[in-house]
Amino acid sequence: MGFLSRIILIKSNNRKKLKNMKLFPKTPSFRLDGKRALVTGASSGIGLGCAIAFAEKGAEVTLAARNKKDLLEVSNYITSKGWTSKVLPLDITNVQQTAEKILQNGPFDILLNSAGQARHTSSLETIPSDFDAVMSVNLRGAYFLTQAIAKGLINNNKSGSLINISSQMAHVGGLERSVYCASKFAVEGFTKAMAIELGKNKIRINTICPTFILTPLTKPSFDDPEKKEWILNKIKLGRAGEVEDIMGAAVYLASDTSNLVTGTSIIVDGGWTAD
Repeated sequence: MGFLSRIILIKSNNRKKLKNMKLFPKTPSFRLDGKRALVTGASSGIGLGCAIAFAEKGAEVTLAARNKKDLLEVSNYITSKGWTSKVLPLDITNVQQTAEKILQNGPFDILLNSAGQARHTSSLETIPSDFDAVMSVNLRGAYFLTQAIAKGLINNNKSGSLINISSQMAHVGGLERSVYCASKFAVEGFTKAMAIELGKNKIRINTICPTFILTPLTKPSFDDPEKKEWILNKIKLGRAGEVEDIMGAAVYLASDTSNLVTGTSIIVDGGWTAD
């Protein structure tokens, strides 16, 4: 056999070996490099934690909330770590202004909406102003914010991941939480409907449903001994949630690791809803 024939035979055998070689999967990345994320409610609590998580994973994070001073404090912390952030004062209850700001500052590859409102009363004592205040943020604001981000992605022919912070109370009832539950059940509903519509655009939309997380929003509940006992008895792991418990779920939904996840919720409740 001549030299050239031997070379051809070797190449042919190598091709056969490659063809028969088992292909092993590659773990998708949790990194968010090159992504632009908008985080509302970023001045405190869950929003602040998720903003830090996204920045640490490489995203350019735009911090949004009503209080610019608090946002600047968060932004300074993020930049001190060598990560990237911007500040965008925003009130999502002002639907028109929110849409305009999203258009001016977008498109955003990732949305994490943690803006929320809670006014807990017995259902027999709910007054219209409290009902409207909660719905204005938790439902109306969340709906049209999500719509604005989705429009920006579609107009720029981009895929994306949209995440609303919902609640375990979107899956169960709770004492003095009729209005809050109604708002969060509604968020779960529009999440599923939007996921069906936006799937063809490769835009994913999901929710994260935390249990009681130790934040300024839940402080009144933990300050009440009876309510605190009720909470801790319902959480099977025996402790209240921390902001850090939500950060990993947010990174998962924002990253390529969840590329086939849409129209659903990640429940981070310590087993509350297992009953």
